[in-house]
Amino acid sequence: MTSTEFRIGGDLDVRRMGFGAMRLPTEAGPARETSLAVARRAVELGVTLIDTAHLYGGGANEELLAEALYPYADGLQITTKVGVARSGSGPEAEWKLDGRPHVLREQVEHALRRLRVERIELLQLHRIDPEVPLADQLGTLRELRTEGKIGRIGLSEVTVAELDQARAIVDVASVQNRYSLVDREHEPVLAACETAGIAFLPWRPVAGAAAGSTAEIAAVAGELDATPAQVALAWLLDHSPVILPIPGTARIDHLEENLAAAHVRLTPAHRARLDRLPLSA
Repeated sequence: MTSTEFRIGGDLDVRRMGFGAMRLPTEAGPARETSLAVARRAVELGVTLIDTAHLYGGGANEELLAEALYPYADGLQITTKVGVARSGSGPEAEWKLDGRPHVLREQVEHALRRLRVERIELLQLHRIDPEVPLADQLGTLRELRTEGKIGRIGLSEVTVAELDQARAIVDVASVQNRYSLVDREHEPVLAACETAGIAFLPWRPVAGAAAGSTAEIAAVAGELDATPAQVALAWLLDHSPVILPIPGTARIDHLEENLAAAHVRLTPAHRARLDRLPLSA
């Protein structure tokens, strides 16, 4: 039986099927109202891990989640990411990696205010900035952890070598890399996380499967009375006990479809067929 829960960092209990908030529109109007409803419905359906980032609207996504969900239900964790900032202002401003200590600290302080919390239980470095020493980036997050402003430190889009380097500096509780049934470029990183008991949060977890990109996924879905996206998510849950999928959507029906994947049970034969699928380039 596939476990439905995981302890991030060994002590933070969450349900393995989470929700990625990136796709939620934040602009005023009907779309924002739908976004609020989607976030609330996710929690109603038992989600205890929601992923956001400073990059998503420059903090607007964080504010949206607070508006929708504060005061937070017991056990609900909203994880955010820092380390990407806009260069300058106005229409010409661009987002770029920025791991300078004062930027990371500022973004964490803003996230605390926007999320209306005194401590972020899981804070992830959105990307490693190659222009700033890794020890400076992670050292800043370690200082914030010591100050009680964050509980655990995670990484995003890292290689095995980068993960090893980071773990020599701080305890790493999570890794968020692109990964799915048909995109397994980061299988070595997943293996390293599994060995170390580190949570692995795949983003774009149903890429290539939501539309039934292969006949085999569609065939398995038909045999299980499920959708291709549900099969892709069920495969992730079954593939490794450290995987915590965070599928995102701006529609309640898609949200409900995704979360129902936790109840899809693959047989060994189904798993073998899916394991043999050709992978995307």
